Amino acid sequence: MFRKRAGEIEVLLVHPGGPFFARKDEGAWTIPKGEVERGEDLLTRAKIEFEEELGVPATGEFREIGSIKQKGGKVVHAWAVEGDFTGPVRSNTFEMEWPPRSGKRQTFPEVDRAEFFPLDIAWQKINETQRAFLERLGN
Repeated sequence: MFRKRAGEIEVLLVHPGGPFFARKDEGAWTIPKGEVERGEDLLTRAKIEFEEELGVPATGEFREIGSIKQKGGKVVHAWAVEGDFTGPVRSNTFEMEWPPRSGKRQTFPEVDRAEFFPLDIAWQKINETQRAFLERLGN
């Protein structure tokens, strides 16, 4: 999602929840994303993931901005849609053993916050392999 403020494009990024990202900022933010099932329509899945991670649907005219392959091998497909999000984040959750080897299970939000950033700041915040999406959006 992006919006225009004073002639400048701002992009909505999300910060992953959970203990591994709690103290990470630059390079940790991402676009809302998730896993695609075989044969599933990619745009439909993108809309579902947006709503699951933020708690509100993304609506509007979607423009495909391509795919990238992250360092771990995951392929991310992205669309841009102009809109606004004012929060609060109402993310779905995941469960994991925490602290490690404690035998205790804790629940964490997939996304703990979302924020609009001007492109130059988003460039610093976003996972570096997703920077290509920012370049494509700006063009």
